Amino acid sequence: MTILTLAKALNEGMRKAMEDDSKVLVMGEDVGKLGGVFRVTDGLQKDFGEQRVIDTPLAESGIIGTAIGLALRGYRPVCEIQFDGFVFPAADQIITQLAKMPLRSLGKLRLPVVVRIPCGGGIGAVEHHSESPEAYFTHTAGLRVVACSNPADGYAMIQQAIRCEDPVVFFEPKRRYWEKAEVDVDSSDWTPFDEARVVRQGTDATLLAYGPMVKTCLEAAKASEDDGRSLEVVDLRSLNPLDVSKITESVRRTGRCIVVHEAPVFNGFGAEVAARVTEECFYHLQSPVLRVGGPSTPYPPSRLEDHYLPDLDRVLHAVDRAFAF
Repeated sequence: MTILTLAKALNEGMRKAMEDDSKVLVMGEDVGKLGGVFRVTDGLQKDFGEQRVIDTPLAESGIIGTAIGLALRGYRPVCEIQFDGFVFPAADQIITQLAKMPLRSLGKLRLPVVVRIPCGGGIGAVEHHSESPEAYFTHTAGLRVVACSNPADGYAMIQQAIRCEDPVVFFEPKRRYWEKAEVDVDSSDWTPFDEARVVRQGTDATLLAYGPMVKTCLEAAKASEDDGRSLEVVDLRSLNPLDVSKITESVRRTGRCIVVHEAPVFNGFGAEVAARVTEECFYHLQSPVLRVGGPSTPYPPSRLEDHYLPDLDRVLHAVDRAFAF
């Protein structure tokens, strides 16, 4: 086992993919000499050259459009969108071309493009740097959408995404980049990246989360032990496709469900999860499915983000509501 931060685990995962396949390219703003704003691509250009690690112009639509062309020519581009709020100029290319071209060609054209997006808040950033845009892309048929939450998954899932023949939107929780954990860099015995994982077993309620909120839910589960409550935490990992069977298996066993994410609750991704759980587990539920997320406002200035982001207390409050029903 090797102790790695999430940022370094992603770096090592991309490095391994580039060593294994000369068609893998990394491209984006400042990914080369600088190594990326968060240093996730640090050292890759030095080792693989400017032809495979490409510093692009500040033009997100151009990055994705170029990647689509490269993929059509047999390459496997890994695009970095520097911050989540910068992805919207590229939305046209992602939604109208990247997601639809394989079906439009009846499967004759494959677009193995990975779009890496550092997501979420918690780093004291300025406007447009702390968004949670996952619902836009999970709503877009033709895209795989995944979110890692820890270094081990970061190392494995980025390689799985690069190997995938489908376009993948890959969310990375930026406030978790510097958290460390053990990673087995010599193993390839990985959980498929389209499967959810139970990261803490419990019997009384299920917390469903992904990306930055997995750690918060684990903290809530630990804190709930003092109240004699056993909470199960499920890391969704894949948002589209959604591992409904793993989710419903847990909720049928516990009888209660709380969905947690940073994005606003209104029309957030948790609404889809809550609807699926209600449909599949109606007769097993002991309380309504609850959601914890951000308010329906633009992301606030950094000095106010602690009031916006779901925290331990807000998750525990939802747990109390579930048990009080």
